[in-house]
Amino acid sequence: QDDLFRPDAIPLDVVISPELLVSNYIRRLIELPGSLQVLDFADGNAQLVAVRAYYGGPLVGQEIRFLREHMPNVDARVAAIFRRNRAITPEGSTVIEADDEVFFIAAPKNIKAVISELRRMDRPYKRLIIAGGGNIGARLASALEERYQVKVIEHNPDRCAYLSEFLNRAVVLNGISSDKKLLQEEGIADTDVFLALTNDDEANIMSSLLAKRLGARKVMCLISNPAYVDLVQGGEIDIAISPQQASIGSLLTHIRKGDIVNVHSLRRGAAEALEAIAHGDSQSSKVVGRAIEDIDLPQGTTIGAIVRDEEVLIAHDDIVIEPEDHVILFLTDKKRIPEVERLFAVGFAFF
Repeated sequence: QDDLFRPDAIPLDVVISPELLVSNYIRRLIELPGSLQVLDFADGNAQLVAVRAYYGGPLVGQEIRFLREHMPNVDARVAAIFRRNRAITPEGSTVIEADDEVFFIAAPKNIKAVISELRRMDRPYKRLIIAGGGNIGARLASALEERYQVKVIEHNPDRCAYLSEFLNRAVVLNGISSDKKLLQEEGIADTDVFLALTNDDEANIMSSLLAKRLGARKVMCLISNPAYVDLVQGGEIDIAISPQQASIGSLLTHIRKGDIVNVHSLRRGAAEALEAIAHGDSQSSKVVGRAIEDIDLPQGTTIGAIVRDEEVLIAHDDIVIEPEDHVILFLTDKKRIPEVERLFAVGFAFF
């Protein structure tokens, strides 16, 4: 790759691998059972996580402000709540209800503790079946095979031969993922996660539904057609993964104005999370030198955290933004993004 894309060969500024991005996206979901979305910010120093609240979580049925009382040594912030597909800007008095989709931000070491407040923690995954040995399936199996029991179902015999050489510990099976007998023989009823990752949406959906019916604990399904994603998400299929939404953030990072260094698309593009670097001083910047409560944020926008010299500072109203802070924002309405870009733009006095 380095030789191919050098300036005197194919002079590209940025190389984006959607397959790598999607496989990493899925890997994070597997590493954090119960999560719906896991996004890294500031080189992994902070994470934004989405979970569905269920009865059994101590915070369900209570106001958000009790989170600090329940966990006095854990700093976290609820960035947004989606209730019956409607965005709610959380306040201390907001009550978490069962079935809410809750987005919160915290340092990685605190993520599991916060999840346990919103739902019972799922036991760690051990056994995985990956349907589809293409590039995404192969990358994912390679990344997980040392820590999990991984089986890969692939219908192409030649591809199976390649996978058996490429993978070290994963078991490669030649067959069709919608073969009921094959799934039963390979212990689908004892499988923690079934992942349908072929290039065929319909095949992925049908094999996922079958796997769930046969007893798979969780099923994740790769779906390229956006019209299908909303139809299947949250029903028999636990997580529908859109490759476009999983990878578009890398593209948006390079086309957003201002010093936006990280962008993630949320809820099939309805919302976005941004990481912006604050530059300038109190004279040239609209954010530097100001407390969070004094910043005129666009409607539906919240600051979730600030990363300062690799230290995660959960956003509280009295925190003052300093130069070079990485500010993580959550927008429930992506139409407000230009306003955020202007907010972090530096005036001429800076130059």
